[in-house]
Amino acid sequence: MPPTTAVVTGGESGIGRATALALAAAGMDVGLTWFTDESAAQAVAVEIVRLGRRAAVARMDATRLSEIATAVDGLAVDLGGLDVYVHNAGGGPGGRLVDLDLQTWRHTLTLNLDAAFVGVQRAAQRMIEAGRGGRILAVTSVHADLPGMGAAAYSAAKHGITGLIRTAALELAVHGITANTVAPGEIATPMTGLDGVDPYTVDRPGIPAGRPGDPREIAAVVAFLASPAAAYVTGASWTVDGGMGLMGAQAAPLLTSDAWRR
Repeated sequence: MPPTTAVVTGGESGIGRATALALAAAGMDVGLTWFTDESAAQAVAVEIVRLGRRAAVARMDATRLSEIATAVDGLAVDLGGLDVYVHNAGGGPGGRLVDLDLQTWRHTLTLNLDAAFVGVQRAAQRMIEAGRGGRILAVTSVHADLPGMGAAAYSAAKHGITGLIRTAALELAVHGITANTVAPGEIATPMTGLDGVDPYTVDRPGIPAGRPGDPREIAAVVAFLASPAAAYVTGASWTVDGGMGLMGAQAAPLLTSDAWRR
């Protein structure tokens, strides 16, 4: 049975916005959470309605863990069910390992890993109660597999989400629920400072594709994994990075200074 309802966290911009619209275009009513920009979230809701689907909006601060289950429950009630849950909210400040204070470390893990646990757990509970199966997806990062300078806390959190989702895949399969992650590379979003920029106009010699990604290219993969066509895909991590992760051996000989260390 095709999914008809979806919740996307962090849905007011970037990958979350593109995902909400892709799921609506695929025939789902969509609930989305926002944190800083309610008007942007309401604008996404208007676009969902224009696609002929119902929309619901809720504020959620992913560092206030009690708000997450409340938001998931509220949106699911508004939509009349929950077939697809996309945990996309995340981010956080960087900092080199030796300089990183414990408060920043804990904040980043709460915002990313703890929030994912709470959201995924509540979505799974609702799906099991409904008995219709479902799809659970988490947007991670290439840093879930590849280290990055100044990304100790962020990378650790994204590694953790991958482990969480793979365990969910093992435990939830008996209920007809799949669980997968999508790991973007550099994407034209507010987080990368490229919001609203046409990625085809940005030169990235270090990426085989030669450019950053478009949020809609991430959303397309999420929409596939949320579809009946992906019923046999679970516990997988889908890297969508234009080939960035392949560049280690190719890029290293071309570095001409130690600037990357700083």
